[in-house]
Amino acid sequence: MTPPRLIATDLDGTVVRSDGTVSERTVEAFARVERAGAVLVLVTGRPPRWMGPVAEAVAHRGVAICANGAIVYDLHTEQVIDTHPIPVDALRTTIALLTEALPGLGFAVEHGDGIIYAHDYELAYWDSTTPERPVGLDELVSRPAAKLLARHPELDADALLAEASALVGDVVWPTHSNGRRLIEISARGVSKASTLAELCGRHGIEAADVAAFGDMPNDLPMLTWAGRSYAVANAHPDVLAAVDHKVAGNDEDGVARTLEELFPER
Repeated sequence: MTPPRLIATDLDGTVVRSDGTVSERTVEAFARVERAGAVLVLVTGRPPRWMGPVAEAVAHRGVAICANGAIVYDLHTEQVIDTHPIPVDALRTTIALLTEALPGLGFAVEHGDGIIYAHDYELAYWDSTTPERPVGLDELVSRPAAKLLARHPELDADALLAEASALVGDVVWPTHSNGRRLIEISARGVSKASTLAELCGRHGIEAADVAAFGDMPNDLPMLTWAGRSYAVANAHPDVLAAVDHKVAGNDEDGVARTLEELFPER
């Protein structure tokens, strides 16, 4: 089998272990990809502010597509190099429609330089780097945003995503990556797949030459676009049903094992 020209992999739940670490085997597998002359792209829902430890763990290799496609981030320099934000009008429309249909939703927005949140947004443990002061909705949507976050007090992420897709799917692109009553919303037409396709186009790489790895619904556009799709064993059921190949879970270095097979070395 001809090795792929580009490897695109999600981070959390895919190569990042349950304890938040990236194994030495995974780091070496990423280095193997680059030694073979292939392109390595980390494709994640994480904002740039969460990429520092990952960049260090992978020795600043490759480029990252962050915020589900809204931001392209150079891991060598740790700088934002491209953005695809949600326009202000779309933010306002989306919040209005969701608030009317789903009382209790709280909202926050991600920018390339940080996050701000409204008074009714319920902070979670991973929001420890957010500002202490909430803002009003007018300030929340005062400029385009990389990602709109919406958390519900009761609905799980699958149910919330189904509701949001029906309500605002023609305005923005809702998805989720965690299952904890939270959905993540990007500009319409922006996904991990759309930005990855743009990046591949600049390198002259076709979808057929891309191998992609993921675990959650926000990975589905990328996995269905790529020529070869892989899900880790711990993936969401919808992802497991959509891919060509299933590999060992994130805690068993399933991605690293597969990269060793795709790029054999003597």
